[in-house]
Amino acid sequence: MEIVQTVNEWKDTIKPALDSKVDEFRLMGYSKAKPEDIWNCLVQKVWKGNPDKRLHEIVQDVFHLGSNVYLSYLTVNAYQDDDLMASITALTSER
Repeated sequence: MEIVQTVNEWKDTIKPALDSKVDEFRLMGYSKAKPEDIWNCLVQKVWKGNPDKRLHEIVQDVFHLGSNVYLSYLTVNAYQDDDLMASITALTSER
């Protein structure tokens, strides 16, 4: 019988797969790749939340994560962070 759990419950178990994906991205020239960023990318872009999955499905999703999806995720987050910082700066400089 295969165990089905939410993806968050599998996170510690698949750490070696995440580390392998970080190594792959670094070999491709993405020197700032981090396991936590890859995990968050999967949660937001691939799984769209915290669905129930089997271990092999999660590992497959990690290994099939393309650099284009990862870079898209990083770009969107960078723009969101910039907008937040700009908003904070605008609010604090108006005082």
